[in-house]
Amino acid sequence: FLVIFFVCFFINIAQSILIPFAFAILLTVLLLPLVKFLESKKINKVLSISIAILLAIGFVAGLIYFLSSQIAIFIGDIPSIKQHLNEHVITLQNWVRNKFNISFTKQDQYLNQQAEKLQETGTGYLKTTFFSITDTVLVLFLMPIYTFLLLYYRLHIKNFLFDVFKKDQNEKVQSVISKSRTMIYSYMVGLLIEMAIIASANTIGLIILGIKYAIFFGVLAAILNVIPYIGMFTATLFTVLVTLTTSDNTSDIIWIIIIFYGIHIIDTNFLVPKIVASRLRINALISILGIVIGGALTGISGLFLSVPAIAFIKIICDHIDSLKPWGTLMGDDTTYSEKTRLYKKIQRLSK
Repeated sequence: FLVIFFVCFFINIAQSILIPFAFAILLTVLLLPLVKFLESKKINKVLSISIAILLAIGFVAGLIYFLSSQIAIFIGDIPSIKQHLNEHVITLQNWVRNKFNISFTKQDQYLNQQAEKLQETGTGYLKTTFFSITDTVLVLFLMPIYTFLLLYYRLHIKNFLFDVFKKDQNEKVQSVISKSRTMIYSYMVGLLIEMAIIASANTIGLIILGIKYAIFFGVLAAILNVIPYIGMFTATLFTVLVTLTTSDNTSDIIWIIIIFYGIHIIDTNFLVPKIVASRLRINALISILGIVIGGALTGISGLFLSVPAIAFIKIICDHIDSLKPWGTLMGDDTTYSEKTRLYKKIQRLSK
């Protein structure tokens, strides 16, 4: 437990260094098949790596451009949204006055007080947001550099790992490397498949309802859904608020909540265990526990990195005899082992 404590403490302190490097490892494994394919076509090693990284940057840039273009449309509709929002506020104030006998004057005083409090705490939020954006920019800047160097020196790093351990351990080292690479690649592909399914389901549901900006809301909800609990709540709240200002049918709000959380329940109970967690061969309990711990240690980044980190630890445990029980604990095989069946047989015979 002391070792676990100091490891967690080190991760929390050194997260600004470890997080970009960890994301670079994930991206390296994801791009490795493409790099090998390009190299097999007699393309220069540096050029092959550069092409793969540029394609990855192009995909991310395209996604950012799509979201930015939709946000630009929102900015153009702000006068209309503000007008509709004021109408809803007036309607709400009338309901509060009739239901609770609170005058408009008292309601305005309360709103002004809350606005003053928000202004006082706004500086702190701005500082936090600034540092969060700075950290994100730093990760995005360092990731391509780390990824390029990891891909370029991949054989050098592999030889180092073989040299660190004894020669009789080379087979286990090779097995750990191969399984880890396959595991990370499967996890990343599974995560992208899950996001594509969620985005499609959300978009189709919103289009059927006739919600404005359906594609944008569907994609945004799928991206935020990767963040447990908070992500789906944020996406639902944002969609509801904007729909209030663009739709005259209040039943759309109820249907949006039903669609988003209905899909979220299906995703949590079926898609994540089958598409994402099953590829890592770790059980749902350990996955959720790892996500909570990762989020507590490093924030949002820990939510993405915790699950593949646990799977990597499981692979190591499976190859070390003294740690194999821990690997079994983290696995998703719920069937009885030979030892368990033998133990029960001995119990029956002893009776």
